[in-house]
Amino acid sequence: MNTIKTNHRGLLFVLKNISILLFVVIFVGFSLFSQRFSSIRNFENIILSATDVGIIAIGMTFVLLTGGIDLSVGAIMYITGAVLAIMLENGVSMAIGIPCAILSGTLWGCLNAFLISKVKIIPFMVTLGTLTAGRGLGLLITHSRHISVPDEMRFGATRIFNLIPIPIIIFALMVLLAVIILQYTSFGRQIYAMGNDPEAAKKAGLNTARLTALVYILSGFCAAIASIISISQVGSVSSSFGEGTEFQAIAASVMGGTSLFGGVGNVFPGTVVGILLIQMIQNGLIFLRVDLYLQEMVKALIILFAVFIDAQRTSLIRSLERRHIRVEKSPALARGREEVDIPA
Repeated sequence: MNTIKTNHRGLLFVLKNISILLFVVIFVGFSLFSQRFSSIRNFENIILSATDVGIIAIGMTFVLLTGGIDLSVGAIMYITGAVLAIMLENGVSMAIGIPCAILSGTLWGCLNAFLISKVKIIPFMVTLGTLTAGRGLGLLITHSRHISVPDEMRFGATRIFNLIPIPIIIFALMVLLAVIILQYTSFGRQIYAMGNDPEAAKKAGLNTARLTALVYILSGFCAAIASIISISQVGSVSSSFGEGTEFQAIAASVMGGTSLFGGVGNVFPGTVVGILLIQMIQNGLIFLRVDLYLQEMVKALIILFAVFIDAQRTSLIRSLERRHIRVEKSPALARGREEVDIPA
């Protein structure tokens, strides 16, 4: 019985912490090929380059926990960036332009929320449609131009007390806020309950439509914040701005342990480790001088691997937990297993 329980616990530990284990293995692997890869400066660069997609992944985690998905976050980034770039180009101050740009991105999240929670269209179709429409709106606003922002907007390299770059601080604050919401508020507990069993959540009196709306609004807000951070680093907005970030955010959340089926996952360490893992792989490929086109293929493989791992991990964890509970509650069954040497 002890061997059965130990095997179950060991396998459950590996499955639940696979992202952390992968992070350690890949970090050590790249470090063996390049000493510069393991330097503190390079690790800071990895975190800094992960901040914008990491903030999007935080909002995506909230959505995935409810069993939904948001494919429109890249378009929301573009809409936010387009509004901000045009306003700054026309002489509007940053103090007015940034809040207005964030509001525009959040309102696009509100559109998703309305169509999904009120009109009852499935999230995949809604966000796929708003992804296309959002791209079109961004192109309309900018007339497909490449727009550079003023120097004062390029604060991405600015350090607080000459120590930590501003984007990393904002990312850390967003992570902290998400952790507090998910772990220490009734809203967070309701999100997990809804993701685990929507029908049971309804019967328990939870307003699932309201919860659904709020997570998509939150996702839009996070995408808007991420857009501001990205512009502060790259200094411009172009027609390709934000493209593909939705897939990186989904992959980061899933690789961090958030299930596509809802109800399972966390922002820290889960999503944070997931986005750092993806960025570390991209950074390592550059150090190894892998062909640029092959890097895009590696990104696609990462996403496929994340989805595959999620499907296998979720079913295995549930199966092992059921078997573990059965053994715990039935000592006679466990003794019978030992006597006839039935494998766990």
